[in-house]
Amino acid sequence: MKNKLYTTHMSITTERLKLVPLSLKYAQVMFNEFTDEITIFMYPKAPKTIDDTIVQINSRIEKAKSRKGLTMVILRKGSDEFLGRAAIHQMDTDTPAIGIWIKKSAHGNKYGREAVTALRDWAEANLEYRYLRYPVDKRNIPSRKIAESLDGVIGKEFTKKNLAGKILDEVEYWIYKKN
Repeated sequence: MKNKLYTTHMSITTERLKLVPLSLKYAQVMFNEFTDEITIFMYPKAPKTIDDTIVQINSRIEKAKSRKGLTMVILRKGSDEFLGRAAIHQMDTDTPAIGIWIKKSAHGNKYGREAVTALRDWAEANLEYRYLRYPVDKRNIPSRKIAESLDGVIGKEFTKKNLAGKILDEVEYWIYKKN
């Protein structure tokens, strides 16, 4: 791992977005927005209670403290409107994974692409890795377009049962460093 450290005060900014570290401050809005519809093509399932969301947030914060993961809240720059969440999982490996979700009312604005590009750029500056993994269900065309916009190549395909008990038909894109 490179020498720049993650802190709870860091932020990543883009033209339209601000990514800030996940905190309990966002528990209610995340609980409201992380719905069955949002998770249809994802491994996690929608939380049943706010307590489920709080447990998950605390787990992600612990992973950040131990440098195993980085979970950021995506906000619209200027208004700080909550748009979703983006993460780098398994940062302590040579093939970390990127994950993202955007709230339903913000779909179609390419916020996901902008946020994932920002995370990829952060990873290039701060992590040592062979490639970033971006697993996505084959039916999730908008998410596949994110990986393809970053020159991701399909590294493997597999099926997987998600936490809601549904079978995902996954492709795992491998996103190599730009340099």
